[in-house]
Amino acid sequence: MKILCKFSSFPQFQKISQCFHLQSRNASGNVKQTRSKTSTSVASAAHSDAIELFGKFYSRDDYTNVTPKILSLVGKSLLNQINHPLWLIKERIKDHFYTHYLSRYRNPLFSVYDNLSPVVSTEQNFDSLLIPPDHASRKKGDNFYLNQTNMLRAHTSAHQRDLIQAGLNAFLVFGDVYRRDEIDKSHYPVFHQMEGVRLFTNHELFANVKNGEELDIFEKGSRTPCKQQSHTLEAVKLLEFDLKQTLNKVMTHLFGKGLEIRWVDCYFPFTHPSFEMEIKFQGEWLEVLGCGIMEQQLINSAGAQDRIGYAFGLGLERLAMILFGIPDIRLFWSEDERFFKQFQVTHIDQNITFQPISKYPPLINDISFWIPREGYEENDFYDLVRNIAGDLVEKVSLIDQFTHPKTEKISHCYRITYRHMERTLTQEEVCSIHRAIEKGTVEKLGVEGRF
Repeated sequence: MKILCKFSSFPQFQKISQCFHLQSRNASGNVKQTRSKTSTSVASAAHSDAIELFGKFYSRDDYTNVTPKILSLVGKSLLNQINHPLWLIKERIKDHFYTHYLSRYRNPLFSVYDNLSPVVSTEQNFDSLLIPPDHASRKKGDNFYLNQTNMLRAHTSAHQRDLIQAGLNAFLVFGDVYRRDEIDKSHYPVFHQMEGVRLFTNHELFANVKNGEELDIFEKGSRTPCKQQSHTLEAVKLLEFDLKQTLNKVMTHLFGKGLEIRWVDCYFPFTHPSFEMEIKFQGEWLEVLGCGIMEQQLINSAGAQDRIGYAFGLGLERLAMILFGIPDIRLFWSEDERFFKQFQVTHIDQNITFQPISKYPPLINDISFWIPREGYEENDFYDLVRNIAGDLVEKVSLIDQFTHPKTEKISHCYRITYRHMERTLTQEEVCSIHRAIEKGTVEKLGVEGRF
């Protein structure tokens, strides 16, 4: 079993490895599926009574909504394919933290994990992060469920509590995450995140502060669970400063000096201060990460009651698209040699500007239908399109919505843009795919076609 956690003690390694179902890899570093090494075999499991992933079986139930298309992408491990642009971004971030954040013994302060299994429990994905049972983020329309109790992680935050319980105070988690989403050049149902967490004891936080020994991270008084959640103003402000300084340095390391950065307050759904970082790129402000001071209740539940901490998360595709000039998120999944050759570097910090592959003409078809009065989810339609057309679809847009004045039935009209990344599509093959989508919307979604 391979675990990318450097500079951990052996007892700590044992504790961490017991907490997670790790993806096993072959000699070339690729994740292995137990039954077959081909993604086709993995996807076929979705048609049986159980779904098999990484040697485990998950019984299907009313919550199951993961599609063969998504299952075929699980275990691709783009982050660990050498000279892939996502691998380059990951390695640059790792190098920055390994170089600038060292322990008293000159070892890297942050441990790094990039092979934790994307299959998590709903408890890990939601409850461990204090997300309420009725919160909108739990909806089937936004997530890929294997069944009611297991899912493909929607964020790398799903591992926060377990890693803290394993005794870690500073760590980075890189991984693939899965969300049902719209279809365009910047959204894909599978993308990659980096999660960062750092915890401080009272001494660590105030070590370089004048009269720091007189300060405390918690308000004075009895240590009830409620009282322990109350941080002192000094602790919050110092933690916020350290967090923003850390992330400013990461962005400067990636994009160079002169980068324009701004912070946007974002308190919902958290009670503690949280923020979004935006950078100015080509005259436009783009969100690149979210961060905040961790809820003390979460830290307490992981057994670190005497610490205070922050967490941050960023999307690697967004950074890579900006940094390298990659115009379409589908390219990260391309197998075209013309794409990969551009990222074969001799050093991870080598400057790269993506040279577009020949742009093939798009073919555009519209589809209209009356939606049922109940149970229709727009993300269900996007999933159906992806499952039938795969990456041949560049974009799906809702271009018209109409309510019949007498029947009050609602009609949606979507425009589907088809474009292959590597060749010209024919009208004949697009028409065949489009007819399959029309048929599927009627049979699977219960709509009334207007085609």
